[in-house]
Amino acid sequence: MTTFGQLEDTDIDIAIDESDAGERRGMELAARLRLVAAQDPDLAQELVDNLIVALDKAMGGNFRDYLEGDARAAADRVLAEGNSPTRNS
Repeated sequence: MTTFGQLEDTDIDIAIDESDAGERRGMELAARLRLVAAQDPDLAQELVDNLIVALDKAMGGNFRDYLEGDARAAADRVLAEGNSPTRNS
């Protein structure tokens, strides 16, 4: 590993194309959700539920068509709840 001042070559992360950048942002989001889940599982579930609703709305109601297995079952559950998940505090 080469060190350049305070930067290491492993710190430089340049996206090859937009799909690569999108995948990296998705992985960062997943990592942050895991951090939230470790501290507050109910809040993490609320965030995921709201994300499912927002994605379904943005995709014209067909987000679940891109999912399989447990992910599709989770989306079906959230979307069946009337598109307005709320936190049970």
